Amino acid sequence: MIDKILKFRNLFKLFVFIPLIFYFGKRSYIAFDEGFYALQARWILDKGNWTIPLWWDEYVLDRTIGIQFLIAKSQDLFGRNIFSAYLPTTVASILMLFTTYKLHEELFNKKYAIISPLILATTYLWFDYSHLATQDIIYSCLVSIGVLALVKIKSKNNKFYILLFGIWIGLAFMMKTFLVFVPLISLVPYFFLKKNFLFIKFFWLGLLIGFIPFLFWTFSINPYLDKNIIFYLVEKFNVLSSKNTFTNPFYYYFWNVPLTYLPWSFFAIIGTIYNFSQSKENKYLLAFFPLILIATLSIFSTKTPYYALQISSIFALNTYVGIRYLFNSKRNSRFFIFMTSKIIPLFIFALTFTYYFFFKDLVNFNNKENTFIILGLLFFGLSWSLIKHRNSFKEILITLIIGPYLFTSFLLQSGLFTDRSRELREKMEYVSSLDIVQNQTIMVDKKGIKNSQSQSKIIRISLLTPKLGEGLDNINQLKKSELAWTTDLKTIKNNDYSYEVIYENDVLNPWKLILKK
Repeated sequence: MIDKILKFRNLFKLFVFIPLIFYFGKRSYIAFDEGFYALQARWILDKGNWTIPLWWDEYVLDRTIGIQFLIAKSQDLFGRNIFSAYLPTTVASILMLFTTYKLHEELFNKKYAIISPLILATTYLWFDYSHLATQDIIYSCLVSIGVLALVKIKSKNNKFYILLFGIWIGLAFMMKTFLVFVPLISLVPYFFLKKNFLFIKFFWLGLLIGFIPFLFWTFSINPYLDKNIIFYLVEKFNVLSSKNTFTNPFYYYFWNVPLTYLPWSFFAIIGTIYNFSQSKENKYLLAFFPLILIATLSIFSTKTPYYALQISSIFALNTYVGIRYLFNSKRNSRFFIFMTSKIIPLFIFALTFTYYFFFKDLVNFNNKENTFIILGLLFFGLSWSLIKHRNSFKEILITLIIGPYLFTSFLLQSGLFTDRSRELREKMEYVSSLDIVQNQTIMVDKKGIKNSQSQSKIIRISLLTPKLGEGLDNINQLKKSELAWTTDLKTIKNNDYSYEVIYENDVLNPWKLILKK
């Protein structure tokens, strides 16, 4: 009987994450970066080219084919649909949550181990990218696996974990290339505690195994190139290292990380500071590792929010530590309870009513989306307002989790994080239903890709086009009765009887669907 109850409890731990991970409604892509990768995956399947990332008929040599390959293989196995495109990210998300659970067990104990992955799953940055078809969650999951393997290495006899620590490095390089050196540099202080494992053959064997996908891809693509692919990747690294559109000041992460790790930022900061005074081994992973990583990223010219995803598991653990410390602190516990049960709920309620009365009609959300946002915020505020000073630590943990859990669950099921281009999707569903479009191949006039806006639109339009054709240098290449997406109004107007505009709409603007008569 007890065994059955324990099994049910373990199943509950799995089911509790379903509303945070799975969404079965209609989906749509954003253009950058997931739409770009999904379109490249479509060309892999359409053209049978599993080696070279493409942009229409041109090679894209500034990145590996890792995520595009995974999306294409997933669609090849499970059907060419948008749900399959998200499976690699979904699997990595689940694995990262499990890894965070195991890290909690190793660094603390089994008690409350479910709390750390729940914190991670309700963190804005992680929640956002766990529902994007990009390589960022996959890469971050690999970093977390590497950290877990490092923690598990107790002696030279832990050959499996020594092997695993070598494997993740090569796989992470296939996802994000040179970014893998950032967590490795940040782990250097911890290596001094376990430096002997670096000289064991299983580490080097794991390193070789991990790099097999990259080496295989390198040997496959090189015959098509005038120089080794690594030189193109270095060129991209040099561009990112110099001033570009993603260049931000050195203090970027000092405000961006607390913002993107809401609602747990304050607890994570407290926990990180507290860990400086803890055991030598935990201190290097929970305090030095994330701080060195952020400092290293701050030196790099290109700075984006998702670069910090790779320490999100560690921040989830630090959040748990911060909550535990504040609860047990005689000096700070009353302030902690007052802020979480009074000030923050009051702020959330004020934010909710302000949004409902002043901003609801200004944003382009439908009734379902607005309803879920408002309900999520109200449940969040109500949950935290129920925290009392007399509550036990377990009761406070559960109450703290329930608010963000309900809020993020409502957000996911609203479609805001999954149907991100809803209006464009709805217009393209109408276009696809037109008789003239049925079973017709639609070309794309590449001359219309003039800026980021037109490029963003055509990426999403192409992904929703039932039968996507080739890219054209101009619409004069169209043959009789052929369809194309174009922005070239001048040519159309100069040839009034040669082209017919089949469909145009402000949502699809500047692109129009035309027919060559």
